[in-house]
Amino acid sequence: MSAQGEDRLEALRQQRMLELQKQFESQAKAQAEKEIQTQVEQAENQAVSQAMKHLLSSEARSRLATISLATPERAEAIKKFIISLHENGKFVPPMSDVDLKSILGSHSKSRNSASIRRI
Repeated sequence: MSAQGEDRLEALRQQRMLELQKQFESQAKAQAEKEIQTQVEQAENQAVSQAMKHLLSSEARSRLATISLATPERAEAIKKFIISLHENGKFVPPMSDVDLKSILGSHSKSRNSASIRRI
C-alpha cells in the first residue's frame, strides 16, 4: 500500500474509533439516566407505601391492596387522592375501611350505566 492509502486508512480508523466512543458515551449516559429515574420511582413508591401505613387502617389497606391487584392504575390514583386529602386536612388518620368505601363509591366510574336495546 502507498503512504497515502495508509494515511486514509488510519484516518478512517480514527473516525470510526471516535464514532464508537461517542456511541458508547451516549449509551452509558442513557443507562445512567434510566437508573436514576428507576431509583426516584422506587423512592416515591416507598414514600407512598409508608404514607398509606400511616393514613389507612389495616382493613382499608387490605381493600386498597385488593384494588391494586385488579387495577394498579386505579389504586395509584386512589393513593394520590388520599394523600391529597390528608395534605388538605380533610381527614384525621387512620382512615377506616368505611371511609375508604365512601371515597371509592363517590369517585369510581359508574359501571352500572350500560343499557341494552332490543331491535
